[in-house]
Amino acid sequence: MLQRLAATLRRPAAAPLAAAVRCISSGSVDITIPLNFWAGKRWTSKEKCNKENVYEPATGRVLCHLEPCGAVEVDEAVEAAKSAFGHWSKMSGMERARIMIEAAHIIESRREEIAEMEVVNNGKSITEARLDVDSARLCIEYYAGLASTLAGQHIQLPGGSFAYTRREPLGVCVGIGAWNYPFQIAAWKSAPALACGNSMVFKPSPVTPVTAVMLAEIYAEAGAPEGLLNVVQGGQETGSLLCHHPDVAKVSFTGSVPTGKKIMEMASKGVKPVTLELGGKSPLLIFQDSDLENAVRGALMANFLSQGQVCSNGTRVFVQKNILPEFVEEVVKRTRAIEIGDPLLDSTRMGALVNQPHLEKVLSFVDQAKKEGATVLCGGEPFVPSDHKLRGGYYMTPCVLGDCTDEMTCVKEEIFGPVMSVLSFETEEEVLQRANDTTMGLAAGVFTRDVMRAHRVVEHLKAGSCFINNYNITPVEVPFGGFKMSGIGRENGQVTVEHYSQLKTVFVEMGDVDCLF
Repeated sequence: MLQRLAATLRRPAAAPLAAAVRCISSGSVDITIPLNFWAGKRWTSKEKCNKENVYEPATGRVLCHLEPCGAVEVDEAVEAAKSAFGHWSKMSGMERARIMIEAAHIIESRREEIAEMEVVNNGKSITEARLDVDSARLCIEYYAGLASTLAGQHIQLPGGSFAYTRREPLGVCVGIGAWNYPFQIAAWKSAPALACGNSMVFKPSPVTPVTAVMLAEIYAEAGAPEGLLNVVQGGQETGSLLCHHPDVAKVSFTGSVPTGKKIMEMASKGVKPVTLELGGKSPLLIFQDSDLENAVRGALMANFLSQGQVCSNGTRVFVQKNILPEFVEEVVKRTRAIEIGDPLLDSTRMGALVNQPHLEKVLSFVDQAKKEGATVLCGGEPFVPSDHKLRGGYYMTPCVLGDCTDEMTCVKEEIFGPVMSVLSFETEEEVLQRANDTTMGLAAGVFTRDVMRAHRVVEHLKAGSCFINNYNITPVEVPFGGFKMSGIGRENGQVTVEHYSQLKTVFVEMGDVDCLF
């Protein structure tokens, strides 16, 4: 997910020297320091546990070993967050904002370092990783700006009495991240929580545990109280401990629909509010009057960012019948030209998928599509880079599927990989019905020169984040989230303040009490 791509690419580098000199290379990093962080420092597990291997997607080699947190560690992290909340929640919005702005400045100064570690742990290209770090920084800056504006309302009542409302923090919030945007998601969840006066315990995906700890250390370096942002590593058991913890006030989760349902069920035991940013199977509608060049660019951006591992991707590409041959010819040509390889090279546009099981799952969807009658127009095969050290990595060629129908598995199920399914349509009414025929509703897009049609179509699309003549653009000022089974609540924008705060009403009587007894 990107900010305005062109504007970001034109932005001067925060650290020109660091950007010009590659500090690390694929296959050269070994992480041995602890990845759990609370009360201001990194910790090793106190309980005997089976360490889990974490892999470098570009090479397939073991990057580090994950120590999952058990009940003792989770309790300690939550206790640290409770302690920090007592101090942080009493600070003024301006005081909180100053620390958050300082954290943003540190991120800017360490942009290349953070981006490189994101690439090593996630496999995406360094170009995209830099943009993700920028998005994290901008999110923190945005909510720092909102921190001092949080306010209630005054309501005048008869007889001189009045009421007012107070917007107050919730307490200790839990963030549970996904593996596709590790650093960015940690910032997207922590920034609004901290701006509202909360503290947070964050659990990254066990697949990508590295960079969230860097963010926690950056907040601490910026002057945040110890325990403001804590990081606990682990999988399902650790997440369950967090969701059930009696001192946790809210849970925000990014991930799959099945896991989101479990999170919601666990949080309901304590009647805790949840924010759920879940999966999607989003439609992209391309009408015959579209600017074809922009439509092709939009389809590529809607399918191949982060090796296709993006929840909002527009993987069902509906193209009006009259322009289908021309569109398919151009999109296939451009897809074949995507440079795959070492994600730490500036020339690379597609890196490695996150791990071997996921690569095999995505390739199996392509095989299933062929069995069901789809035509592989390009890609969809394992890719072995020429660089010997990358040959154990998890690469595949980006795939475009033609002759797709609505009943095919590749059209109905979320693949979460670089696979575009192209379908044809004839009328606006028809394509709207087909586009909305899904249990999910995270995103949708439309390309057309007809401004009336654009707004008419968007009005009828059942999706929470819609794009007109672009796709996968996510400014932090704008709410992001879905309809239906794609989630509850929103990330980013002013509305997120409501998800990380609670409203207290105070009635003030200025006269005598009217008593019926």
